[in-house]
Amino acid sequence: MAGMVVGIVGLGLIGGSAAKAFKAAGADVLACDINEPIVSYAMLEGVVDGVLNAGNIASCNLLLLTATPKAVAGYLRENAATIAPSTLVIDFCGTKCKVCELGFALAAEYGFTFIGGHPMAGLQYSGYKYSKATLYSGASFIMVPPVHDDIALLDRVKQSLVPLGFKKFVVTTADFHDRMISYTSQMCHVVSNAFIKSPSAKFHRGYSAGSFRDFTRVSRLNEDMWTELFLENKEHLLGELDLLINSLHEYRDAIAADDADMLRSLLRDGRIAKEESEK
Repeated sequence: MAGMVVGIVGLGLIGGSAAKAFKAAGADVLACDINEPIVSYAMLEGVVDGVLNAGNIASCNLLLLTATPKAVAGYLRENAATIAPSTLVIDFCGTKCKVCELGFALAAEYGFTFIGGHPMAGLQYSGYKYSKATLYSGASFIMVPPVHDDIALLDRVKQSLVPLGFKKFVVTTADFHDRMISYTSQMCHVVSNAFIKSPSAKFHRGYSAGSFRDFTRVSRLNEDMWTELFLENKEHLLGELDLLINSLHEYRDAIAADDADMLRSLLRDGRIAKEESEK
């Protein structure tokens, strides 16, 4: 990756990890963040070579947008005219419909290449201080291209992201991405965050083990980021929440009625659903 210039917008956990991986691979890294001291710190660490700005954005071979959807949309609107036609722009946002619609439109207007992306990796912590070059190693990367039969573009994305170490690439539409993410990611955060609010949580030590630890891991979330993501994807998320609430009512009713047959049936159905999901 020597000679490659990578621009990164947002130096939190996601952007910081990408910066560290690309720098380790020999790329020149330019970055910006609303928290300017973070960029200065990354420069002191030798992770970032300079501040990404209107004067050097055109030098980027690859531009990664790793902020929240609204921040990415604002950045694109403000800087689209200065992005070089040769630059590959990839957003790493947790929702895809709105940001991809805007990205595709601006790319067509100004001549650069835009593709939606979402790395399936993260931690329960946020911020640059938790970033690491190996965060994406072995993870999957979801691609939302403007057209699905542009093999050259998909290969370009894969080759550009080699330093991040993704093991699998998935191609999908923005709407299907958002529908699936509402279930596989957003629901996990909602349910975990609600569950930990029980008064019993304060007394869990000595009474909890792996299941409690795993179930509550993502309750430690960034409320600003997740509020934006939940509301961006509220149609799909509300659908999944309604399904879960209805299902929980069934379990509650069976337990309240001492209906062992119904409870056993519900538990069996859940076990089978898990087994089916792993095939």
